[in-house]
Amino acid sequence: MISTARRYPLTRVKQLWLGSITLGAWLLASSAAAASGSDSPRGHYPLPENGNMVGEVSTVAATEEDTLMDIARAHNVGYEEIRMANPDVSLWVPGEGTEVTIPGQFILPDEERTGIVINVAELRLYYYPDVKAGETPRVETYPIGIGRDAFNTPLGITKTTMRLENPAWYPPESIRREATERGDPAPAVVPPGAENPLGRFTMLLDIPGYMIHSTNQPDGVGMRASRGCIRMYPEDIESVFWRVPVGTQVNIIDAPIKLGWGANDESFVQAFTSTDEKAYGMETLLNVVGLIEQYEGGNPRSVDYEQVREVLDQSNGQIVPLS
Repeated sequence: MISTARRYPLTRVKQLWLGSITLGAWLLASSAAAASGSDSPRGHYPLPENGNMVGEVSTVAATEEDTLMDIARAHNVGYEEIRMANPDVSLWVPGEGTEVTIPGQFILPDEERTGIVINVAELRLYYYPDVKAGETPRVETYPIGIGRDAFNTPLGITKTTMRLENPAWYPPESIRREATERGDPAPAVVPPGAENPLGRFTMLLDIPGYMIHSTNQPDGVGMRASRGCIRMYPEDIESVFWRVPVGTQVNIIDAPIKLGWGANDESFVQAFTSTDEKAYGMETLLNVVGLIEQYEGGNPRSVDYEQVREVLDQSNGQIVPLS
């Protein structure tokens, strides 16, 4: 269901290419929500009446004990997101009092707002839950980990088929073979528990062998590190596990370039490194500029080609307002 007043002609990659939480982290997240005056759970936003953007960028001061990954997890962002937003901050020892940018603003994917939409280029999941009559339509968004090179997460529209709590893990033959070659044979089955890479909660997809699941290695959320499955922070998947009905549509896309429109028709552009790591050429630049110029939500606008080219060249995930 499209809940905004109108559909926005945003960029899709196929068009562009033409062809375990700690108490301290929990308290940090709770304090941030209280400070902002928000009563919504983290990552929950009402769908905008105008534009296609939710959330906001903020800053926090690191404590002596924090790592950048601790701060990321407490504020609903993943490894790559926090790293790209703070390129000059140490991952392991940010330092007490260091100002850390939280990239908490998001451009909604240009896809039907139903079920789950996963943008692998962005390393982020969007969930559009059904709401009761009179309730405000909303979106929930969470960082994810996806497949690494040679194990790309498959694209396309699928659905959830089963929910498993405390699942056993059966290592595939490829993993068992590699483990044997290393001299560390893998078991045929890993029971539920701390050693199980699926964690406590798993949602199977209608693609054999693929699932959305928790993890016993939360630092890998926000990375391309899995064998194709989609990892979530344990607390994030627990928050949605029982609310995502079996049969929910899951749309997996690869959209490394996103165009945003503010409530007052301001325009923004955001670029990530494409999963095939190709550089964006002139054809892509012209397509992006053309879509911005033709934006139907306002008057035709001129675009600074060099500014857009710089955003594409950097591909650092930052949302940049267009002058």
